[in-house]
Amino acid sequence: MEPIIESFTKIDTSTISDALDKLGIDGQCFGIQSNSVSWKIAGRAFTVKYGPVSIEKGTVGDFIDDVKPGEIVVIDNQGRLDCTVWGDIMTGVAKHKGIAGTVIDGVCRDTNRILELDYPVFSSNRYMRTGKDRVQVDSIGEAVSIANIRVRPGDIIVGDSDGVVVIPQEMEEQVLSVAIEIEGAEHQIRLATEKGMSLKEARSYYNYHTLQTKGE
Repeated sequence: MEPIIESFTKIDTSTISDALDKLGIDGQCFGIQSNSVSWKIAGRAFTVKYGPVSIEKGTVGDFIDDVKPGEIVVIDNQGRLDCTVWGDIMTGVAKHKGIAGTVIDGVCRDTNRILELDYPVFSSNRYMRTGKDRVQVDSIGEAVSIANIRVRPGDIIVGDSDGVVVIPQEMEEQVLSVAIEIEGAEHQIRLATEKGMSLKEARSYYNYHTLQTKGE
């Protein structure tokens, strides 16, 4: 695992979200949730975009053979909730290959098997109807949209029980630095309040109200 990826595994998405706000970056994927509150993922994006099926029906999930261990499959299914693009067979392959997780702007199915295999899947929802003959892969390795957030191959994805954030590759060092700063300040605030300082005083002393403010 890359050192920067390992560092992000230790930081909650809420703190990363605050760092993104501080830097003026839109990276919070609204409505994309973990199918288990115990999962935490961090890795680089392997992007896939789906579209409506054509006259000559295309493939659905063969791209899984090209995903590298440690990468996160990021699937843009245009937010479709009426058919799935991820189920138990792809979960089994991904788990065997050491893929770090899957993020879907759309639905997954076979949730019991996903939970049994303990393979992290983050999605808009769950629904049993297959995407076969309804959608097909339009592109692999190009920029996609996840809940209106742009994701490019190689961007860092972090997900936990609070949702999913996207960290642009060219800003990853800055985001990590600001996130660590915010995490440190919040830790000090918690310690101060445990020792009897009022929350208002602690927040003022550690400049809490500027932590997430852009440009301050």
